Amino acid sequence: MEYQYPFSMDWSTTEVIEVIQFFEAIEKAYEKGIKREELMEKYRRFKEIVPGKADEKKYCNEFEKESGYSSYQVVKRLKESEPGNIIKM
Repeated sequence: MEYQYPFSMDWSTTEVIEVIQFFEAIEKAYEKGIKREELMEKYRRFKEIVPGKADEKKYCNEFEKESGYSSYQVVKRLKESEPGNIIKM
């Protein structure tokens, strides 16, 4: 991938890594598919680091602009899916 992941300078190294893992899970949903539970775990951790809706939208929009992958659409499908499903865009 030839783009940068969005992050805040206020986050710890661990938090930056975990946010990047969430965005990598979004990529995986588009490229191969990802288990619902794995994506849910990454999204929950992302929301612990980025609890506000405005900040979530900001980082997800930055990621979409760079990558072309919509975190919003993946999370929407995640929330609509049943346990045990594979999320594939």
